[in-house]
Amino acid sequence: MAQFELVMPKMGESIMEATILKWNKKPGDAVEQDETVLEIATDKVDSEVPSPVKGFLVKTMFNENDVVPIGQIIAILDTEAASPTASSSVAASEPVAQVSTQAMNVAPVAIKTTESAPSTSNKFYSPLVKTIADKEQITISELDALPGSGANGRVTKHDILAFVATKSNASTAASTPVAQVVSSSPASIAPTPSTMSKYGDNVEIIEMDRMRKLISDHMVMSKTTSPHVTSFVEIDVTPLVQWRDRIKGPFEKKYGQKITFTPVFIQAVARAIADFPMINISVDGNNLIRKKDINIGMAAALPSGNLIVPVIKNAQNLNLLGITKAVNDLAGKARNNKLKPEEIQDGTFTLTNVGTFGNVMGTPIINQPQVAIMATGVIRKKPAVVETPYGDMIAIRQLMFLSLSYDHRVVDGSLGGSFLRKVGDYLEQFDVDQDI
Repeated sequence: MAQFELVMPKMGESIMEATILKWNKKPGDAVEQDETVLEIATDKVDSEVPSPVKGFLVKTMFNENDVVPIGQIIAILDTEAASPTASSSVAASEPVAQVSTQAMNVAPVAIKTTESAPSTSNKFYSPLVKTIADKEQITISELDALPGSGANGRVTKHDILAFVATKSNASTAASTPVAQVVSSSPASIAPTPSTMSKYGDNVEIIEMDRMRKLISDHMVMSKTTSPHVTSFVEIDVTPLVQWRDRIKGPFEKKYGQKITFTPVFIQAVARAIADFPMINISVDGNNLIRKKDINIGMAAALPSGNLIVPVIKNAQNLNLLGITKAVNDLAGKARNNKLKPEEIQDGTFTLTNVGTFGNVMGTPIINQPQVAIMATGVIRKKPAVVETPYGDMIAIRQLMFLSLSYDHRVVDGSLGGSFLRKVGDYLEQFDVDQDI
């Protein structure tokens, strides 16, 4: 039997693990090349894992809801047999939990407990819950007995923190069954009297979905990792606005692409990064990793309302038409939940357009492990002083704010401010006579 080892794929530079959401194939099933074997999730995107080979699924190494490190073997496929043999079927029917327990010994996050007996409940715990359990010295038996208010009875961060508070405040908590000190009713379905007294009667308690929880953790991690500083410039984009109004019809007719301001912003950012390459870095301990590829992420909305950041790779090599096609393609995939893992990874700088929501400016949070993120505000008509050969005049101009949040550990005010000003210069000096 020729075996092929299917491993957890790399999902991004800062992503070290992924959660198995669903096995689309079970041991014994035939698998075609490029056919989806399982669905996985990270803090950035849900994705399907296809099989690179044709064969039969012999064994799955992890259960659904298991958190698996990147590069770990997740399944074994037989690429030679015409059909699964009886012996391989028997092997495939061995309890998955036993294999999963052995494989997860290499996982970067594990629960440290004071008990020698392992858990036998096969309950799923997120890395955050495991970390809290480790820090608060919650034993395996206590964690297994804790009723969860999440989906399928999962223990959420709020469940375990409520238990920690109850355990520390009640002198008899050590001798009281966990089920008695924590309500077993999901907060999103039936609020307990204690939660009603805390929030009031006329409320609806809505638990975060999985992606919102992960985004929340990622944002908190970014703020605790990087000391954020934000700089602002106001720029006059009147010629740019007039140019777009003039060419958007012919542009769409010629190329079949709608042109927005976003590709122009991305082109200006790519040019400014080439001028200030030390903004295109990440930090590894005491080392600065300068990225030679300029891969610009753009924040896009998902149907759920959450945000995701697809990445335009090697933006420095694309003309305005190429950037426009990439922007439209990635935005469409984001709206339809069709983004692939490789389309949201390896970003070196991020752009978010808060002007889409009518916002004047924003102070965005850095998308780790990058060191800077730029926000573009709404373009508004305002009176402004204009220099003319006949002297200064007041005129109605199209103005907007740019803001740059940067990691002050490695990007000082001079670099951050100069880079932002250079982006503004490229937008103000946009070539309105260029061919389309």
